[in-house]
Amino acid sequence: MIYDFKEDKPIYNKFLSQKKLLQLIEICEENSIYYSVYTQDSIITKNLNYNVLFYHQENANKPDSKKTHIHIVDNIYDYVANREESDYIKVTICDDNNIIFQSIIKKLRTVKEIDVLDVGHMSRKVIKSGTEEFKIEYFYTEVSSQNVDKWTAISYLTNKLGISREEVMAIGDNINDQTMLENAGLSVAMANSAPYIQKMAQMVTKSNNEDGVAKIIEEKVLLS
Repeated sequence: MIYDFKEDKPIYNKFLSQKKLLQLIEICEENSIYYSVYTQDSIITKNLNYNVLFYHQENANKPDSKKTHIHIVDNIYDYVANREESDYIKVTICDDNNIIFQSIIKKLRTVKEIDVLDVGHMSRKVIKSGTEEFKIEYFYTEVSSQNVDKWTAISYLTNKLGISREEVMAIGDNINDQTMLENAGLSVAMANSAPYIQKMAQMVTKSNNEDGVAKIIEEKVLLS
């Protein structure tokens, strides 16, 4: 989704339908795998684990206006079935057991009109608690409506604004950033991202905890 903050409205989106989402939820529930549903302004989940635990920890260092809104519910299926809004961006699925993870991937690929993110490596996150840092590793994928990825959204915006691919800088730290890292004129990986993500990029900036995004924007945009 692309949101125009000046006009205070979305200008591009391609959501999962409620019917399709409920089908995906059923598969996840039947296979007892951890999953979360992302809307345009929140994450719906049963508990704090894997990627959602990372966002929860990150919230501790953010002002309220910048926090990731996390809704913890007992029954995601019922919550979605009774929710009036239909702004479902994606479903993320995580597990630390590769056999279980690959089994669910295989089942998801039988569902029509969706895209399942190809993942060949474990996702790695660093959670900071006080002065200590803890690394978590898990297999991760995203399920979205067909033909939805970050570069497709960026391409829509560049066409709308008359910007060339060479003028685009993309900054990423996860496998879902692959398409934009491979297509942007300048691709930058975060220092806290996995080595295989860093290999996709032309440059590596400092980590999230070291304000890596701000530093690379200052270096390549504001001071260039």
